Amino acid sequence: MTISNVRVEGGAGGIEAHYEDLAAMGDLTGDVAGDTLKTAVAGHRFLAEPDVLASSLLNPGGVVRFEAAMVAALDGPNGLTATSAGIGLRGEALKATRIAYEMADELAAKGLDAGRWFAGLAVAANPVGAVVGGGGAIATDVYLNYDGDWEKWLVDHPGMVDTLIGMSPGTISALGIPVDLATTLDLLAATYPDGEAVVTDIGPLSRDSDPPRGLEDLLDGLNTRNDPGEDDPSNIDVRIVKDADGNVTGYVVDVPGTKDWPLPGQVASANDLGVNVDAMAGNNTVLQEGIQEALRRAGAHDTGAPVMLVGHSQGGIVAAQSTTDLKANGYNVTHVVTAGSPVGRIEVPADVQVLSIENRNDVVPHLDASDNPDGPNRTTATFDNNTGTSSGNHAIGGNYTDAAGALDKSTDPSVRRYRESMSAFTGGDPEQSRMQKYHVARKGVNELP
Repeated sequence: MTISNVRVEGGAGGIEAHYEDLAAMGDLTGDVAGDTLKTAVAGHRFLAEPDVLASSLLNPGGVVRFEAAMVAALDGPNGLTATSAGIGLRGEALKATRIAYEMADELAAKGLDAGRWFAGLAVAANPVGAVVGGGGAIATDVYLNYDGDWEKWLVDHPGMVDTLIGMSPGTISALGIPVDLATTLDLLAATYPDGEAVVTDIGPLSRDSDPPRGLEDLLDGLNTRNDPGEDDPSNIDVRIVKDADGNVTGYVVDVPGTKDWPLPGQVASANDLGVNVDAMAGNNTVLQEGIQEALRRAGAHDTGAPVMLVGHSQGGIVAAQSTTDLKANGYNVTHVVTAGSPVGRIEVPADVQVLSIENRNDVVPHLDASDNPDGPNRTTATFDNNTGTSSGNHAIGGNYTDAAGALDKSTDPSVRRYRESMSAFTGGDPEQSRMQKYHVARKGVNELP
């Protein structure tokens, strides 16, 4: 497969980081203005200095010239007082510019949500017109240019998913139930029961694979976890990374994607559709509880070593959603890597570094109808790889793994900073590092004997 057109947004080199630079520059400029004003105030005392006034008896002309020069230096058009005021205004202007930029970005995002909401309302008001107009145009394009292959049309136009999901709250609101997208997710999540997590250790600690050396290794490990084989019932693992002396430097949790697709009201496993909906709605899930228990058993709570969560699809959603609760419960979560996951509306603590890798032709990252935040701790790398199928565009191996390999070589400042910050997880000793596998299930549903 060919990975192309890799683009990076957010992170240390992103727009939000530059906004923070503006704010920091504004604060620094304000400090300089204050120091300059203090110097000006202190300088005025020389105008009434007793020794200066006494010298006027011997050299009245010189004193007059001295006083005039001091007044000009302190209070003239280019004096310290005016300079202090000018610097202070520049500092406030920098702060105001940052606020204006952030407000513009927020309004643009809200405007996009609102536009889709009203489009959904319009569809509900005139469904026949929508089907005949928009639907007819799409159908014509599919049959004329794609030989009736709807899947290929969709992966060529993944933004349609954002539009349709963004329209859904407006359509529902037309039925007399005013909702936004967050409320819609909450309502949908309420139709899927969650339950209590039951975690089972799968075998003893063993060195199943060498510790990761970079992003591609991380996703290779996740790919193995995603398809462990028929004789391996585990659905998450914890890689315990140790140095040559046997000291734990970090923990890497691999969380695969969705495996089961039950209807509302039904449950299947800890990797089913209900977990997706619950996590996207901001709720705790059995899979999240399982991750916390697995980390506890692996010793992460006791050592306090850094924790990285690596997830594909559903796994990325749960990984991002888990960060706040895990940190609140004493786990030192510092990094998250998501691959093909809709995480744009999930809030993550500011001290957790998130790298989201997304194939532009992968439909799944569009399921939240939102761009990822552009924050100093949120880096998004997008790439092109269109296989013509939704499964191929969403696959880990040969797709997201190849993109991760490209990022291992990237000189982008945000990606480089992320790589540099994750050394606790990529510098382990192969002889000392270990892996522990776990099976997470709902109590009473698909528990291991």
